[in-house]
Amino acid sequence: MRNRFYTYRNVPAMIIPKRLKRGDRIGVVTPSAPLNTEELRMRLRRGISMLQEMGFEVVTGRSALKVNGYLSAEPEEKAADINEMFSDRGISAIICSQGGGTANGCLRHLDWEAIRRNPKIFQGFSDISVLLNAINTMTGLVTFHGHDVAWGLGWKPSEYDLTEFRRRLIDGEAGEVASRGGRRTVRGGEASGRLIGGNIMCLLKLAGTPYWPDCRNAILFMEGYTVGPDDCDYMFHQLEQMGVFDQISGAVVGYVHSLQNSSVPVEQMEDILLNVSRHYDFPILKTNDFGHECPSTVLPVGAKAAMDADRRILRIEERCVE
Repeated sequence: MRNRFYTYRNVPAMIIPKRLKRGDRIGVVTPSAPLNTEELRMRLRRGISMLQEMGFEVVTGRSALKVNGYLSAEPEEKAADINEMFSDRGISAIICSQGGGTANGCLRHLDWEAIRRNPKIFQGFSDISVLLNAINTMTGLVTFHGHDVAWGLGWKPSEYDLTEFRRRLIDGEAGEVASRGGRRTVRGGEASGRLIGGNIMCLLKLAGTPYWPDCRNAILFMEGYTVGPDDCDYMFHQLEQMGVFDQISGAVVGYVHSLQNSSVPVEQMEDILLNVSRHYDFPILKTNDFGHECPSTVLPVGAKAAMDADRRILRIEERCVE
């Protein structure tokens, strides 16, 4: 069924960035919450050191360390950092410092043509899900849902984290996403399609805007941080009411920190999704391979993937860096 509420533009041709190689320069931007404590800045420094140990040079955006109340900087300033990083041919990749809640303020100030002309790796998670999906929607550039600098690379990165970073962004590997355990078949079946998603609460900030991703035949992957069962219920009903469940081919639920760490038994995100979507038949796979405060793989937003919920497999079907 065609989405009743969204008229989709033609999907832009897929653009893939160049892979990272030793000696490349990585730019760090802060499009969401400010790095406003010494703890956060220490984590940022540790994350930068980790990238340097991997052989990269690191530069920070003009506004990356600004603190303007609840903002890191004004939306125009944050977007200018992103635009400059994309336009600078000496920058090979852009990794966000952290998430937060205000990344969507950047959207109207981004230079989509500059991003399209200068494709490069753009990575983050949490609130950065807003930018990952909007950039892919507006330009066709494959973006990457993976650890940021402060909360991922700067906070106890595991061997799984570092291996997945290297596999996807340096070695350019596609193929099966490595499991770190805990996968479960929620509703069986197979599906294929472009990957869209990220933090589900943040992704829904794009609802009703021109930046909402094309969900037709897509695999929707999602995770949550501080969500309760009631939050999951309303968000899934919103997706159903938007027509998204009529369009997606499959769904993958990642690590949901608040629910999986609850001190009392609570309904889990994947089971709430199963219930709300009980009149649909798209497969649902539960994994622990991406999310907040857990080891995380790197998922290419906009690249084709396939899933087999019965066999508990998620596979990236095409190269996402060249």
